[in-house]
Amino acid sequence: MTSQLAVAVVGAHGRMGRAVCDAVDGAPDLELVARLDATDAVSDLADGPAQVAVDFTVPSVTEANVHALVDTGLHVVVGTTGWTEESLGRVRDHVEEVNAAGRGIGVLIAPNFALSAVLAMTFAQRAARFFESAEVIELHHPDKVDAPSGTAMTTARHIAAARAEAGLGPMPDATETQVDGARGAVVDGVHVHAVRLRGLVAHEEILLGNPGEQLTIRTDSFDRSSFMPGVLLAVREVVRRPGLTFGLDQVLDLG
Repeated sequence: MTSQLAVAVVGAHGRMGRAVCDAVDGAPDLELVARLDATDAVSDLADGPAQVAVDFTVPSVTEANVHALVDTGLHVVVGTTGWTEESLGRVRDHVEEVNAAGRGIGVLIAPNFALSAVLAMTFAQRAARFFESAEVIELHHPDKVDAPSGTAMTTARHIAAARAEAGLGPMPDATETQVDGARGAVVDGVHVHAVRLRGLVAHEEILLGNPGEQLTIRTDSFDRSSFMPGVLLAVREVVRRPGLTFGLDQVLDLG
């Protein structure tokens, strides 16, 4: 019988953390060996059996957690958002430095673990070069601490990269006066709008327009269980992928 992969969950008492613990508990090839709260030191895992740590904490502490977990020799899967190019670069450099000594540590950071959301981002990136206009609307519950969401930020950056590769210029927008924030945030030239509404979980609409036509790509997560297949896939894959991997799409066969 194949031995189980030992998993620790950091942020285990939060909404997502509890769901991850239940998912790991229910997976026959995984074993939940530690549940850490926000007040627990992640360095304590160095003396335990954990091989992979899953971080679902908050943006203010997640980068420090990742560095500490890498130093303990654990592979890390991160679902906490709020990452920037600078913070990703610091983690990338740290992992490369550790792995230069032959450690083989993997870190997988994903803006979204829902398969529908990953596919929506992929489809939007592929479609973006064919449309004159594109905007992103993300909708979440009002307890979410960051806006726009990491998923929306990544979607906008992917759209912008595809447009730049296709040689497209700025999108048309004749707005001259506006109430502050009415046109949302601008991420690499793409407008992103954040909705916070009780009753929502996690939703995103990507609107792409041409004269006379519109393409809408929408993903809806109605329950946190929608993220669990992606989290479990990431846990299984990260041990085989030394270095930093950003995005669940990198471990899916999307051509």
